[in-house]
Amino acid sequence: MQITRAIVPAAGRGTRLYPITKAQPKEMLPLGARPTIQAVAEELTAAGLSEILFIIGEGKSAIEDHFDPEAGVLEGEPPLFNHDRVQFFFTRQGAPRGLGHAVQCGERFAADRHVVVALGDCTIQSPEAAAPLRRMLEAHMQHGAAASIVVQQVSAEDTRRYGIVAPGRRLDENAIEISDIVEKPGPEAAPSRMAVAARYVFSPQLFSYLATSTPGHGGELQLTDAIRAMIADGHRVLAVPLRRDEYRLDVGNPASYARAFVRAMLADPQFGEGFARDTANILLRQDEHQAHNGSNDERSCDPDLPEDSG
Repeated sequence: MQITRAIVPAAGRGTRLYPITKAQPKEMLPLGARPTIQAVAEELTAAGLSEILFIIGEGKSAIEDHFDPEAGVLEGEPPLFNHDRVQFFFTRQGAPRGLGHAVQCGERFAADRHVVVALGDCTIQSPEAAAPLRRMLEAHMQHGAAASIVVQQVSAEDTRRYGIVAPGRRLDENAIEISDIVEKPGPEAAPSRMAVAARYVFSPQLFSYLATSTPGHGGELQLTDAIRAMIADGHRVLAVPLRRDEYRLDVGNPASYARAFVRAMLADPQFGEGFARDTANILLRQDEHQAHNGSNDERSCDPDLPEDSG
């Protein structure tokens, strides 16, 4: 079985980033030298996915424009993607009714096949392109799972922000069975600190569970609730942990976005070295000012100030 289709939910309003997102989709915010959602698509294509459906909503037309091979292309620049190897599709979620509903909008596209779901406001940074996604797909097929999820270790406080899994039996070095999953439980109720990391693969069974789900946390149709029902009915659901050198880059709020941008820039093959040097100099200059160091002889070079500035 080869999995070739992916659904990318990108219809959320981005309220935690307002006013940055007042007139632009959060998925179009840059991570390094490219928009976040372009990095998501590159991750998917690197893992062998060739048909990608974006679930967009009101005010998200910039996403569709970005993936149009004819729109806004500079003369002499190569296309962003090889459109002989990947096809992009778009559909609208009429109103934001939760992640579960957004995925449900892709049921006809999935067409009774196993399908990847990758959130459009998060990328996974890895030394090897798309390695976590590849491991998830391999584990999913090898162990005959109904659903598989990339997970990451988070702080106790951050269990308020993510779906948290209860790990069960370890099947191999990459895969752990999940015995339960809870949406944003908080430290007191969290079954672990293993958080859902924005990447899933589902069997077609998911859509029957979404069809019978009722609104949950926040009054929205939660993907977590459908997964939990699958586990309760005895379906195998797997967790595939990120490794120590792999990071979820999350464009969800100003603080996480700032960290994600820095990580993306540092890893950029063209700009990373200069960005690291300039950032180190800016921080050193800031430390010197905080220490009230008045000496100009040994101060760092701030890239945004002329050499003779005081």
